[in-house]
Amino acid sequence: MSKSKSSLLKHNGINYLLPFVLITACFSLWGFANDITNPMVKAFSKIFRMSVTEGALVQLAFYGGYFAMAFPAAIFIRKFSYKKGIMLGLLLYAVGAFLFFPAKESGNFYPFLAAYFILTCGLSFLETSANPYILTMGPEETSTRRLNLAQSFNPMGSLVGMYVAMNFIQARLNPMSTAERAVLSDTEFTTLRQSDLSILIAPYLAIGIVVMVMFLIIWIARMPTNGDKNKQINFFPTLKRIFSIPNYRQGVIAQFFYVGAQIMCWTFIIQYGTRVLMAQGMEEQAAEVLSQKYNIVAMIIFCVSRFVCTYLLKFLNPGKLLRILAIAAAIFTLGAIFLQNIWGLYFLVAVSACMSLMFPTIYGIALKGMGDDAKFGAAGLIMAILGGSVLPPLQASIIDLETIGNSFPAVNASFVLPLICFVVVAWYGTQTYKRSLAEY
Repeated sequence: MSKSKSSLLKHNGINYLLPFVLITACFSLWGFANDITNPMVKAFSKIFRMSVTEGALVQLAFYGGYFAMAFPAAIFIRKFSYKKGIMLGLLLYAVGAFLFFPAKESGNFYPFLAAYFILTCGLSFLETSANPYILTMGPEETSTRRLNLAQSFNPMGSLVGMYVAMNFIQARLNPMSTAERAVLSDTEFTTLRQSDLSILIAPYLAIGIVVMVMFLIIWIARMPTNGDKNKQINFFPTLKRIFSIPNYRQGVIAQFFYVGAQIMCWTFIIQYGTRVLMAQGMEEQAAEVLSQKYNIVAMIIFCVSRFVCTYLLKFLNPGKLLRILAIAAAIFTLGAIFLQNIWGLYFLVAVSACMSLMFPTIYGIALKGMGDDAKFGAAGLIMAILGGSVLPPLQASIIDLETIGNSFPAVNASFVLPLICFVVVAWYGTQTYKRSLAEY
């Protein structure tokens, strides 16, 4: 094993390769859940004849689960262990996925929101446990790079989720357009809705089985007990202590805006691409499927870029690289706003190359040096995922306006929200870089 590899996954004579691989596999599982869900905003809007804003309630329920369960997850992990936190997360994930069947039988939109919420309570446990657990699997000086490496496998799960959404849901739904569905009788609408829902739930039931298999593997495996020594809760003193740290306090803010930007860019690329492609004469369903292909290209770029950025972190300060990429993302977002043709879609795809570094790097910078406090610190950063719940409905409400002024497309104008988010991330990168220089 090379020196660089040893320094990444070996510490005090302990080799963390196997537990690192098992926990990293969980990163792919929640990547799948996140990115099979983003296109469902459009799918549910069509299936239930709702507006984009109503369809965006999917994201509100999805990321609301992250917010609600983050600190309970941290308390559970502190009381028991990282391993048990991951196991409970996998169990809740599977239960939420299996609840899609009774939701479909109800024929109602709101049971799906409940299923998403329970599923993401599981994801909250998983992320609150897995991210800081990875940080402990080696020397502290390589912790941010190690987390970036683990997070590099998250978009691989995302790619599978996107592929499944495109080929096993979007392409198989009834091709009837939104306008055609609007004039169906109640009986015809009910029959069509139940047929489409049968298609939509199948991948969720399948992933529920996969997650249960992963639960059994983690249950059987021997895992390290790093950071599991202190069982005392000390909730409020710990919160006061961690929020007194500027890198952490500002990191929670930056993570809120970053996750909001990521979800907006990946959710509404469908609406953005559909508008551009229909303007070129394409049918609505074909435009939606092709837009999802652009989303998959964006995720491939995101995945490759994360490996590249993990390598660059060997040479560049994390805060400095974060600032550079946030500024580049803001520039590409401006292109997506002002270019009303296929080039705007290209610029929107390019944003993903810049986003790849952001989540794990904000996470790593914010938790660096926290020790056992990282369990509660991780919870605050996972709660910041609420940005993915709050900001997309705001963008959807802009998109529902259809045009701004006389003719400017509202979907283009709506990307001013991700633009603001990237400015906040650039500010955080600048602040942390300045503080790192002051330490030397």
